[in-house]
Amino acid sequence: MKIKKNDTVLVIAGKDRGKTGKVRFVYPAENKVIVEGVNMIKKHARANAQTRQGGIIEREAKLNASNVMILCSKCNKPARVGHKLLEDGKKVRFCRVCQEVLD
Repeated sequence: MKIKKNDTVLVIAGKDRGKTGKVRFVYPAENKVIVEGVNMIKKHARANAQTRQGGIIEREAKLNASNVMILCSKCNKPARVGHKLLEDGKKVRFCRVCQEVLD
């Protein structure tokens, strides 16, 4: 998976298309991500010992990783991600638009 936690991403498909946010959680086995403030759902919660207040809670739902693109911090454009090896043998991600290292 080319998307990691704390990456800034742009949603390119779905009801929240065009919104940007920071990746909070990554689920590589499911190929899904959770992005701050995007894909909000309403969950009905019953009051119990842990949550004293019941009611309707609004929270983020999972998005498929194919529906988001990383925003490059240098060129500020949505970009595909590539991998390359540096001279010291370290494998890094890079922006395919401006060739800037993302990691």
